[in-house]
Amino acid sequence: MTSQNPVSAASDAEGHGAHSGAGFWKLVIGCIGVVYGDIGTSPLYAVREAVVAAAEDGEITREIVIGVLSLIIWSLLIVVTAKYVFILLRADNRGEGGTLSLMALAQRALGRPSAWILALGTTGAALFYGDAMITPAISVLSAVEGIKVVTPALEHYVLPLTAAILIGLFLVQSRGTAAVSVLFGPATALWFLAIGAMGFVHIARDPSILAVFSPYYALEFMGAHGLISFFTLGAVFLAVTGAEALYADLGHFGRKPIQFAWLFFVFPALALNYLGQGVLLLANPKAIENPFFLLYPDWALVPMVLLATIATVIASQAVITGAYSLSQQAVQLGLFPRLDIRHTSASLAGQIYVPRVNWILLAGVLLLVVLFRSSSALASAYGIAVTGTMIVTTLMAFIVVWKMWGWRFWAAAALIVPFALLDFTFLAANLLKVAEGGWVSLFVAGLLLTVMMTWRRGAQTLFEKTRKLEVPLIDLVKNLEKKKMQRVPGTAIFFTSDPDSAPTALLHSLKHYKVLHEQNVILTLTTDELPRIPAEERVIVEGISKTFTRLRLRYGFMETPDVPKALAAARKLGWEFDMMKTSFFLSRRSLKPAAHSGMPRWQDRLFIALARTANDATAYFQIPSGRVVEIGTQVTV
Repeated sequence: MTSQNPVSAASDAEGHGAHSGAGFWKLVIGCIGVVYGDIGTSPLYAVREAVVAAAEDGEITREIVIGVLSLIIWSLLIVVTAKYVFILLRADNRGEGGTLSLMALAQRALGRPSAWILALGTTGAALFYGDAMITPAISVLSAVEGIKVVTPALEHYVLPLTAAILIGLFLVQSRGTAAVSVLFGPATALWFLAIGAMGFVHIARDPSILAVFSPYYALEFMGAHGLISFFTLGAVFLAVTGAEALYADLGHFGRKPIQFAWLFFVFPALALNYLGQGVLLLANPKAIENPFFLLYPDWALVPMVLLATIATVIASQAVITGAYSLSQQAVQLGLFPRLDIRHTSASLAGQIYVPRVNWILLAGVLLLVVLFRSSSALASAYGIAVTGTMIVTTLMAFIVVWKMWGWRFWAAAALIVPFALLDFTFLAANLLKVAEGGWVSLFVAGLLLTVMMTWRRGAQTLFEKTRKLEVPLIDLVKNLEKKKMQRVPGTAIFFTSDPDSAPTALLHSLKHYKVLHEQNVILTLTTDELPRIPAEERVIVEGISKTFTRLRLRYGFMETPDVPKALAAARKLGWEFDMMKTSFFLSRRSLKPAAHSGMPRWQDRLFIALARTANDATAYFQIPSGRVVEIGTQVTV
């Protein structure tokens, strides 16, 4: 997943590892709350679902419990520790991680645009939205189900209470999370201490459970149970869901704090709890009803239900803000139309709120809760989205290791292929659950992928058609400078995506007004394959003539454009800018389907519908509305 959080990491060239003293420990505590919130709540349901899947005839034997726990422990060691902690955290894009960051890094490693890298990146992004819907639903639902252990009489309140918590969570998003995020780390740290401590208590009663650290038992289970072991593997994967957050949140906390937190705090706590649940099941197989909450004595049940609810809300918060961050990146990379992106913090750029994404996610999450009604049912829908994203990450990581790190092809393959084979095995195991709920992830991903590909293809078609109608900018400027046209005071700024052609707004302005401003600026905004652009590299100024200037503003794919701020900064380059003497000219296109557009008719109509929902350019570029002149044009696509 890709998540934004108010805690920012100061980074160094080696992957943000150089932190000192209190700053390092603050980052460690912060990443425990954000990075590990999702994977940290997996003990609520992972052991139960995996053991139930393995117990073909309903009988829970020692062989099953030991085999399943060995699979869980080794999945954590291989997928999370080896792949993410020691390898992927080093594949940073100027300090940032996540699917789209890795896509941009792989494109840069190849040195040219690659259609299949783009396809991989957009597929991974599309799959994430399915994860962003399922994670809050299954996490909060599994925590609230603990009240059934307190007393079965409260079972009827599980769904209403889950829905109320989720609605409240999404309603407060517009206020930002900076105020409450300082509690994320300590609250989640308390959660890990609570689950690890009770696991340790049970392990002390039966230390033989430590045998699960031998891979022999995992391999023996897989060899002895045939197809059942394959179904079990799909449930075992629930223990590693959330691993993508380690890479996605790289830019916020840094490599070393994330590694330290996993190796010395999170993984030990998870391992202790999983083994503790194993000891409980060996002593009382009937505890399979809810082995997590039944670990605790009666007096601790209510506090643990409350703590689990808090932990799952934190995990949900991380994935929700991750969806905002991913949406912002998708807009900048030309995969989505402009969205209303609101900054909820004056000092922290990563704190954003995207209303449209928020309400779509809420509707999807509530629909899942109503349709599936239990965390066990939702578990079948969970794995496909995460395994798909992991495969995408692994394949793009191969390009980075091979091309950017300079490894030989076979050496890079030897490192990455084993992880890819494991990812594909997990995916195949989860695909067996398509009919039981896995279709949800595939449906959401397919829908989002269609939207992204349609928008990108339609925008390219529109650009090509518009370009045919435009004239070379240099030729137009030469002709205008020769003519004695009437000039009006001030500066006119014309937006264009093609700096070599005259903007449509300029041509229409000349056609209708037959005047020019004293100074005219042709402004182009470009998105680089870097997460952020340094302020001193933001503006590129090029003089065309005495009255015409070409200006290019560079932004990273994790930034939201602020045109007035960038133009004010251009004063350092000697370019004069006075907002009260400047007019911004924008083209407002009215789109209609063409007879032959190169796209199917349904895709034409979808693109036009998406274009109509795009956020107003004035608001998106943060231009004062009183300084904007919009000129309408009609274009067929």
